[in-house]
Amino acid sequence: MKRILVVEDERDLAELLAFNLEKEGFRAICASDGISGLESAKREAPDLILLDIMLPGMLGTEVCKNLRKDQRTSRIPVLMLTARGDEIDRVVGFEVGADDYIIKPFSMRELILRIRAILRRSEPEGVSTPLFTMGEIVVDLQKHIVVSAGNEVDLTSTEFKLLVYLGQRRGRVISRELLLQDVWGYNNVGDTRTVDTHITRLRSKLGAPGDMIRTVRGFGYKMEELQS
Repeated sequence: MKRILVVEDERDLAELLAFNLEKEGFRAICASDGISGLESAKREAPDLILLDIMLPGMLGTEVCKNLRKDQRTSRIPVLMLTARGDEIDRVVGFEVGADDYIIKPFSMRELILRIRAILRRSEPEGVSTPLFTMGEIVVDLQKHIVVSAGNEVDLTSTEFKLLVYLGQRRGRVISRELLLQDVWGYNNVGDTRTVDTHITRLRSKLGAPGDMIRTVRGFGYKMEELQS
């Protein structure tokens, strides 16, 4: 049974989320403020965190930032809940390490679909070759380790899957829509800026080798080794 930590200060919403999650076969754990949410994440090691942005004690963005700094919680997927739909809020959420976001009010069906999609891409896939390289980037698929230019890079589950997806299709141009479908698991095309924000963050984490991820203007991205 997958465990979902719900960090939400609106009691009615938290109870509704917990009820629907348990109805779908998950185990729900609730926290009502940012500080207790962070403590629960470290103590419970949930499979996914539903994290509201506007929280008492500590904002959701700060909670997420702290989660990513701690080795115990750095790879737990985070789905942010926000009442604000401005692009800046989504970008900030991604910059601090969120895997996805959903804007209030949302349908429980959409939320459950998003959760299942995130959990699917967080699970290790069966692979015949556990290790592959792309220039100065080395990826261990089984251990979920990425080394770039000799330094180990801490990626979220979404960033890891995005890197592997592009790397295994190096030289091919991949549209933003296809990335949303295959990496994020969206059946219907969503906001393609989600892809752009994750690509920017991934490049930054990889350092100079991140330049291998090339933007194909007006279409999408491709990965190719840098010419010396």
